[in-house]
Amino acid sequence: MHLMRPTVLAAAVIAVVSTAVPAQAITFGAPDGERHPNVGTLLTDYDPASPGPESFCTGTLIAPQVVLTAAHCGGALAPGSTDVAVSFDAEFDDDDATPDVYSGTFVAHPDFGFSGPGGKSDPHDIAVVLLDEAPTGITPAELPTLGLLDRLKAEGALRNRVFTAVGYGLVRETKTGGPHGFSDPEGIRRYALQTSNSLTKQWLTLSMQPSTGDGGTCYGDSGGPHFLGGVDSDLVVSITVTGDTMCRATDTTYRLDTASARAFLAKYVTLP
Repeated sequence: MHLMRPTVLAAAVIAVVSTAVPAQAITFGAPDGERHPNVGTLLTDYDPASPGPESFCTGTLIAPQVVLTAAHCGGALAPGSTDVAVSFDAEFDDDDATPDVYSGTFVAHPDFGFSGPGGKSDPHDIAVVLLDEAPTGITPAELPTLGLLDRLKAEGALRNRVFTAVGYGLVRETKTGGPHGFSDPEGIRRYALQTSNSLTKQWLTLSMQPSTGDGGTCYGDSGGPHFLGGVDSDLVVSITVTGDTMCRATDTTYRLDTASARAFLAKYVTLP
């Protein structure tokens, strides 16, 4: 089974329509290949009909044994469980009898939970996976300095900057069709280029409007990185949290350059 069978997709779309359910997948993008080997897919066995691990979120290696992701991704784990695995394969095959995966422990921010509506809220939607062993041959991504995005905004340098989203989630390549426009990525890591919309205390919103040439994320990309710069950038400044229902307008991402995010990350990595 691959990420999100039609029944799972239908349930996800219904959930997003009825609640502010987090996202997400790469839309209007392209296969990533080995551009971002430090981006992996989170795995757990959530489908009883298909033994073995299935993809459910995306994460980024930010230290030899630390993977950054979103706290809400823990909702896919069995009640009380913190066991999770990660694959950094550019094309993950969950039907592989011996997949190349790394086991670890999921640790969410202790204060995870939306603290209120609007741009001033802080959901603390950030988590890490502590791997039992370090992946070989993979260089961790870089993290931003405190207030980096604020400084860029103050200098008038944020509006025209390019961002790169990476993930393993659902794909959209057409502007119309509603949820019928989604397709299974078949375990392929993908990327898309974006431009910024707005910056608030905790959030960086990015355009994924195909009419202006932007791509973005969708269901299954939650926790995945948004790199500041083009495809060669290794500086992850925010992570996918949510977006619009049809995955073709606005990407709402959780900033990593805030004091709040850095206080959590400092427990597990050395910050710049």
